[in-house]
Order: sequence, then structure tokens, then C-alpha cells
Amino acid sequence: MTTLTKTEDSPAPSSSGAFLSVRDLRVQFSTEDGIVKAVDGLSFDLERGQTLGIVGESGSGKSVTNLSILGLHNRRSTQVSGEIVLDGQEITGASDKQLQTLRGNKMAMIFQDALTALSPYYTVGRQIAEPYIKHTGASKKEARARAIEMLGKVGIPDPKNRVDDFPHQFSGGMRQRAMIAMSLVCNPELLIADEPTTALDVTVQAQILDLLKDLQQEFGSAIILITHDLGVVANTVDDLLVMYAGRAVERGTVREVLKTPEHPYTWGLLGSMPRLSQDVGSELTPIPGSPPSLLNPPSGCAFNPRCSFVDIVDGSGRCVNERPLLPEGRGSACHLTGEQKQQVFIETIQPRLG
Repeated sequence: MTTLTKTEDSPAPSSSGAFLSVRDLRVQFSTEDGIVKAVDGLSFDLERGQTLGIVGESGSGKSVTNLSILGLHNRRSTQVSGEIVLDGQEITGASDKQLQTLRGNKMAMIFQDALTALSPYYTVGRQIAEPYIKHTGASKKEARARAIEMLGKVGIPDPKNRVDDFPHQFSGGMRQRAMIAMSLVCNPELLIADEPTTALDVTVQAQILDLLKDLQQEFGSAIILITHDLGVVANTVDDLLVMYAGRAVERGTVREVLKTPEHPYTWGLLGSMPRLSQDVGSELTPIPGSPPSLLNPPSGCAFNPRCSFVDIVDGSGRCVNERPLLPEGRGSACHLTGEQKQQVFIETIQPRLG
């Protein structure tokens, strides 16, 4: 099981021995308008062969977190602090040369939009073969054979001929499969999938998610799956981390979070999803308001301006003035007591979800 650990302002260095350990990760961008706090104190562990889902609205810090793991931020405009340890090796502060050795070989990423991630000037086969040549020293002939093999593994028909096609000659689902082939060509131990099913139809989405599960079993990779869609993670991940405004607000096994959610933001995400049990004409329940500006996030609980349950907390103004911490293990960063969460969920949230 993926182990998720307490998020604090200054947690102790990791001694978990997990394959990937992130501690108190903070990412800030310098802009003309000020400092953007994109990730604000995030901690989690991920074991080999396990899948961690990270969910939240756009701007919650999901992709920024994983770009930090890969070391892909612009160093001149981005400040990254905290601890990121991959298989015992510290990544935060590593040199570009060290990161280039790790990227594609030890860790890889499936980017959100395959059409823009793939170069239009080179064939799909050449783009898959390039990292294989770089990291293994293979010949062009060996790399081409490897590219054909990987295209076959990800379900591209007639890979011997399609290997010489350009990205625009592939459909959206096939381009996504080619991206997966490129990411896995060197058998990376950590695979980050950033919205891998965005803009794909439902049938292709299911095929891509099943493919990731099958390839994980074959290669034994640890996977981080980034998405804004809780429906995508239901049958795909082992554990779930819910992010809002750069912070983790809830975590647990995927079953725990989806069956008995504890945070008002998670309730809102689940309430805004269409369900088969709903009547055809029934309306979804959107989360009121908009995500906060990360230039000047709200004090206390960042979700408090959009939360419908602030008044249930005592009248001391804790939601506005005090930042709730994420407890160790299963839990949520909310000032509602466990009894209050259970009561609200049973009386108000569960009837909506059906």
C-alpha cells in the first residue's frame, strides 16, 4: 500500500525507505504580480508497484508537484524547497546533468497533450528510439527494433510500418499510446501520467487506463496518476491524494476516499460528478465560487470562502485564522470534528451521491 504521511510546516526528513519520498515540498514562481505559491508543504510516499492518484481542480498544484519531481521547472523563476528522494537519491537541488540521467531512465512522464508533446518533425519511431539510444548506448538498428517492440506492447497495429509514421498520422488514442511507449522504452521505475486520458472518448480512456495497469504489472513501475476526474481513479489507483490551492486536503486508500470522503472539497468534487444512478434530467451540484488566487491565498483553510460548512465549526473563526493540518494516515485537513464530518456526510452528502 502507498504510505501517505503527515503534512506539516517543518516535518522531519524521511526515514521511510519508500521508493519515492516527498517531504514538505514547496514550489514558488516569481511573476510580475508577485510570488505564486503553487505547492505549499506537500508530503507523501510511494512504493514500487503501487499507483497514487492525485486529484483536484486546475491550479491545485498537481502538475507542478510532478514537474518538480522530474526537475523540469525553470530554475531562474522557480524556487523549489523541501525533500524529494527517489530510490535513496536526493532530487531537490540535483544538477541538470544528474536529472538528465534520471529522466527517461529512472523516471518518465506521460504528458497531457500528446499532439503538442510529440515533435511534428520526426517520426514516432525516431522519438521513441532517441531516449533508448541515449540511456542504453544501443545502435540505431537496435533502437528501431525496440521502438517497434514498444509500439506493439501498447497496442499499435502493424507496428513495423507505423513506426515510420509522423504524429499527425496517428489518431488521438494512438498518439497517447505512442507517448506511453516513449515513456516506458527504458523501463523506468517511476511513471508520472499527467491527465493521460484528457480529450479522449470514454472507450479509449478505458483502454489507456487498462494499458497502464497491464504495463505496470509487466514492468513493476510505481505510477503517479494526475487527474481532475475522480471517476478515472476509481478502478485505477491504490491510494488517493486530494489537492486544493497547493495543499493536500485529504488522503487515504481510493476506497476510503470515494466511499467515505471527509473533506468538504472532496464532497464537492464527488457531488459534481454525473452518476449512473441519477435521473437523466437531474442537475449536478457544482462547487460554489472559484479556486483562490495563489498569489494571495486565503488565510486559515484555503477552502473556507467556498465551504458551506464553516458555520458548523465553533464561532472562534478557526476556519479563517487557523490552517488545519493533515493528520497522519487516513484523514483530512479540516476543522470539523470526526463526529461532525460523519454527521454531515450521512445527513447531507450521502443522499446527494446516492
